[in-house]
Amino acid sequence: MINLVDLTGKNIIITGASSGIGQTAAILCSKLGAKVSIIGRDEEKLNETLCLLEGTNHLLFPLDITNYSQIDNVVSQIVNSNGKINGFIHSAGIELTRPLKILKTEMLQDVFAVNVFAGLEFAKSITKNNNINTGASLIFIASIVGSLGQAGKIGYSASKGALISSCKSMAIEFASKGIRVNTISPALVETDMSKKIMDTIGEDAKTNVLKMHPLGFGKVEDVANACAFFLSDASSWITGTDFIIDGGYSAS
Repeated sequence: MINLVDLTGKNIIITGASSGIGQTAAILCSKLGAKVSIIGRDEEKLNETLCLLEGTNHLLFPLDITNYSQIDNVVSQIVNSNGKINGFIHSAGIELTRPLKILKTEMLQDVFAVNVFAGLEFAKSITKNNNINTGASLIFIASIVGSLGQAGKIGYSASKGALISSCKSMAIEFASKGIRVNTISPALVETDMSKKIMDTIGEDAKTNVLKMHPLGFGKVEDVANACAFFLSDASSWITGTDFIIDGGYSAS
């Protein structure tokens, strides 16, 4: 019988691991036996994450992931230290709320640079034959608004929608190599980023947003648990899917 939560010995890379979903996923993966390489811009916060990881052979890389030319080097260091890669979580992302009338091209470029292009650059580097194990799993944290949309979220929705569609194509492209590619689309999850957003709106707006989530707002652990499943061998026949984890948002 397959242990759904067994990541023993797996070599996992996680972007955006200094906080939120990425940090929680890194901690969980380490508890499940993985060797975790954590990536983010804030070295101090990355070190805080590193101190929370269980086990050994974890690696830390302070990196602005929009410096695409550095990605191959980081991936090579990880492979040289911990062996071929078994899993990847692209959790790094930036939020953008702007109505179309004030949405600027530069804003879109910034959002796509992190949310989409950096993730694809990592995928390109990781999936080189000498870097990846057969049966590896690539996970990209998208968003429910990438499928459903939301007023004021044009740029953010576009980036997450692009991530969802590009991952479906990657899943087909890499299936012959036994590499799986999936997205996870949460609704509102309680993170530092979402709290800052909620602090900018009025109480009535907060109440309305909560009503859109029949099971309430999500926890970072909810998404991390889904990541662990998709990294594990228990999900070995799942690829090209967008896994919605939204507390009923899409059904309401």
